[in-house]
Amino acid sequence: MTDRFDDGFKPSAAPRSAAPKAPARPRHPVILRVSAVGVAGILSALMLTAVVPPIIADQSDRAVVDAPVMLLTSPIAGQVETLNATPAGEVKAGDRLAQITNSRLDRTTLISLEEKAGDARQKLDATRAKHQSDITYVSSLDEEIKSQAEQLKAQLQSQIEELRARVAQSNAMSSEKKAIVDRQNRMVARDAASVEMLKPTEQQYAAALHDTDAQTAKLNQKLTQLKALNAGVYVGEDLVALNMLGQKRRDIDLDARRMEIEEKQQQAMLDDLEGLIKSERARLARLAAADVLSPGPGKVLAVGADTGRHVSAGDTIASVVDCDKRFVVAIFSYRQGEAMKPGTKVRIEGGGFHTGVVSAVLPKTSDKVDERFAVPFPQTERRELYVMITPDAADAKPAAQPASVATPACTVGQWVTVTRDNGIVPSMSVTWRRLGHLVASLADLDSSEPDEATRRAGVAKLDSALRSQSAAQHGELSNPWLPATGRVAAQ
Repeated sequence: MTDRFDDGFKPSAAPRSAAPKAPARPRHPVILRVSAVGVAGILSALMLTAVVPPIIADQSDRAVVDAPVMLLTSPIAGQVETLNATPAGEVKAGDRLAQITNSRLDRTTLISLEEKAGDARQKLDATRAKHQSDITYVSSLDEEIKSQAEQLKAQLQSQIEELRARVAQSNAMSSEKKAIVDRQNRMVARDAASVEMLKPTEQQYAAALHDTDAQTAKLNQKLTQLKALNAGVYVGEDLVALNMLGQKRRDIDLDARRMEIEEKQQQAMLDDLEGLIKSERARLARLAAADVLSPGPGKVLAVGADTGRHVSAGDTIASVVDCDKRFVVAIFSYRQGEAMKPGTKVRIEGGGFHTGVVSAVLPKTSDKVDERFAVPFPQTERRELYVMITPDAADAKPAAQPASVATPACTVGQWVTVTRDNGIVPSMSVTWRRLGHLVASLADLDSSEPDEATRRAGVAKLDSALRSQSAAQHGELSNPWLPATGRVAAQ
């Protein structure tokens, strides 16, 4: 140390030579060269594995379990009275998942229809009463006409008999007068009497003939009236009263027919109003309370409402998936379109599946298509397509889960890995992930993580420590699981 100290303060005796020094050579050129080659090789391998394999890979971890979804919407606007749907719960066809009630209904239309129906019913009752009154009046007129017609028939019969007698009497008198005229004509022909004495006799004979014609005409008139009376035609001076009654009867009968037509029209109008009232009451009943029923069996994927919440018509109450119709949607390069054609066998890792068959290949999808399924299809890049895979029947049935474990509905939405049978090129993302798991298992990186029993024991001790916080403040700590520094600080 002394020499070094002295050298630091000793003046230089002579200047050093100014000859240039040779550049320092690296100590480990081989190591640097190998490192550079190794880094370049690793970067090249990463670039090749990141670009080339996805194009020609027979394996894809961009696959998700999907299933058709049934959206159960509220048919009315109202308040959720009861809600029986729980996530991952089993439902059957016809199960009531929710009940919606609505106490705020607009009954203006029903009240207006009921008022119109009341007015129509009153008019119908009045029309029926008028119609019945007209029918009764017509019946009484018929009886009166019948009674008077019988009396007139009897009178006409007697008058006809009297006129027939008079006609016979007139015929006899005219025969008598004719005989006198003939005798006087013979006397005049023999010059036994004068012509002047014959003229009065001839006039009497003519008067007798005219009287006979008059009586015959009256007889025919009475016979015609009787025939018309029997036929219901009231013509003649003797039938004036009956004719007036008949005309009145026709007027009342016409009014009765008009009332009958109005009654039918008002009855039809009332029937229409009652039908509208019935439909309106049924509509209000449907709007007042409605049940949300499951259309088929499945599992509840999600619940979008709570008890007591106000919902509008069309709001989603719950979504149900049919676990028996699960399928897998995987994304492959378009170069694998021919290799992944329908009917190709594939292997599935995850989601409770093992094998499956390609059912369809889709170049793209849309939002309307995604709405029909529980999980939207994964987003594709350029030159990629969707491969629809139907699991085998042995794997399609979802595995039973314990009642205490809350799991998604039949693994819908779970990411899986799909590999084509006899596939050669793997997916590098899957390869790197498996390599990482292998390294972690070799290094035993997970050994330091506590198991489930240890974690539960720690939670129980933490809970007891929190409950005994007051005792810890007085120096009565009973937490041996705390570090020593923590115990000292607590004391």
